[in-house]
Amino acid sequence: MCSDSGMTPHRFLSVALLPAVIAVVVCAQQRPPQPPPAAAAKPLGVQSSSTYTQTEKNGQTTVEIHNVTYHVSGIGVPGRPAEERLLLRKSTRSRHVLDEIGSLATVTLEAWPLGTDPTKKPLYSATITGDDARVVENALWVVDRGVEEVQWWSVLKLANALRLFDTYVPLLHFSISREVGTERYIGLEVPPDDTRDARLKDAHVVAVLEYASEDQVIREALITCDDPQRARLLRSYDDETRELAGTPQGLTISFSGNYPSPLETVTVAVPILNDDLDLARAKLPAGLHIAAWKR
Repeated sequence: MCSDSGMTPHRFLSVALLPAVIAVVVCAQQRPPQPPPAAAAKPLGVQSSSTYTQTEKNGQTTVEIHNVTYHVSGIGVPGRPAEERLLLRKSTRSRHVLDEIGSLATVTLEAWPLGTDPTKKPLYSATITGDDARVVENALWVVDRGVEEVQWWSVLKLANALRLFDTYVPLLHFSISREVGTERYIGLEVPPDDTRDARLKDAHVVAVLEYASEDQVIREALITCDDPQRARLLRSYDDETRELAGTPQGLTISFSGNYPSPLETVTVAVPILNDDLDLARAKLPAGLHIAAWKR
């Protein structure tokens, strides 16, 4: 005989399930504590100031400018780990007396592996006379050295700021392979009268043609002239304009007389074969010669 407990079937089920629900809640509350989230990495950074100063003295105006810029390289900088990027800093300082030719100017180039504290010692720090620098093909620094009337450039490795060559025409570069983008860099060095290389002081020297990869000079070729007077003219910064053009098949160097000299253009053509200058098939005017040369 069933006794009347006063409970409906639904109330009975709720009471019967209550201990199981409490057990589940207790188990959930007793899960092991989760570890705290990892602390965010401390931001890296450094502040660099750019300045401008103008002074007047004895009727002359002097302008001094200091600029600092930062740049992050791509991966695959030649001479560095394949996946590494570099933080690059360029600092330019110049002092120019207005209405006077030339200026005093330097460029300081520095680099750190990206992620390194830039207040620490850099991979390198190189200061060179010049008024600007730019990165070419994620492989080279090209420093503008023309602080006087003569325009010329120094080509340095991006990985370590070591010099590849100097050029007195704008740097020429192209890929010799469409498939993998193999870059080659070409310049023309025209030695000044006060060059430190005694061999380039020879009166017959005209210029040195440079053919390089991003990490080494592949070939240097010395251009000479039988007539020392003509060589001096072709070598002159004031009397001649030089131009360099080319493709993976060959290079053309042009020397043109500036006014008031006669408008005469001398052209040297040098084929490229098997990733090297094909000097044997070069074409030059009578009296000019080109031959392999090593610094």
